[in-house]
Amino acid sequence: MNNNIFPCLWYDGDAKESADFYCQVFGGTITTDTLVVLNIELFGQKLMLLNGGPQFKKNASVSFMVLCETEEEVEKYWSPLSENGLVLMELGEYPWSKKYGWVRDRFGVTWQVYLGEKQGEQKIIPTLMFIHKNNGKAMEAMELYTEVFPNSKIGDVLKYGDGVGNESHEIPENVQHAHFEIDDYSFFCMDNSYDHEFDFNEGISIVVMTDNQEQTDHLWNSLTKDGGRESMCGWLKDKFGMSWQIVPKKLIQLMNDPHQEKAQKVVQAMMKMQKIVISDLEEAYNS
Repeated sequence: MNNNIFPCLWYDGDAKESADFYCQVFGGTITTDTLVVLNIELFGQKLMLLNGGPQFKKNASVSFMVLCETEEEVEKYWSPLSENGLVLMELGEYPWSKKYGWVRDRFGVTWQVYLGEKQGEQKIIPTLMFIHKNNGKAMEAMELYTEVFPNSKIGDVLKYGDGVGNESHEIPENVQHAHFEIDDYSFFCMDNSYDHEFDFNEGISIVVMTDNQEQTDHLWNSLTKDGGRESMCGWLKDKFGMSWQIVPKKLIQLMNDPHQEKAQKVVQAMMKMQKIVISDLEEAYNS
């Protein structure tokens, strides 16, 4: 399983409480535990939880599909996730699943608990909702992402016109549900024409760990072109407004150096960057 690509969830001080909760619900472990960053592992998958402050709120434009093998497993996760949360679609039988529910938990993270087939070994699958000005662009986004990343492909695509639980207000050519992979990491996506009060933001981003500057440059340049936007410290938004963090592995290595003074110089250099430049980090480290 590719753990060089993983979601990052933004919190306002309650990341540790959330990490403990998810590890209890899904049977995971906390692998990194600091005041700002916590990493957890659920079913062999990495998730980052970031205590970033009050600026951004997580929302249902990016939700997490949990693929369950039995109805009992669905109920096992549904009960704690829905406690003190907000049910968006009641747990029940739908045309696409005999047991399915959609819920926003007490920490603002949205889950789709689904009885259905696994996509390889990956049990939790980020699901992107293309709404507002992005409605109708799910296919375009899949084509962009699978072109930019290696080892990528578009899988099954179900359109609203295919007649599975279609609602009259949806455009038949739009994507009701689709599966794609970037560098062997699975995503789902969908178009939705409802006027939701949210859209993609930094509350949920996708982290990509890169091996070298060439890979960093390729991803950065490809995802920021044609309407994307550079931000700070390796963050960017693509043309659809989806947030990504392009992070060289060398940055993590230097930041974790046992020589605290050198590591701090690296952090200070990184804080001034938009795209992360490895040679500049190394220069700061050796200064």
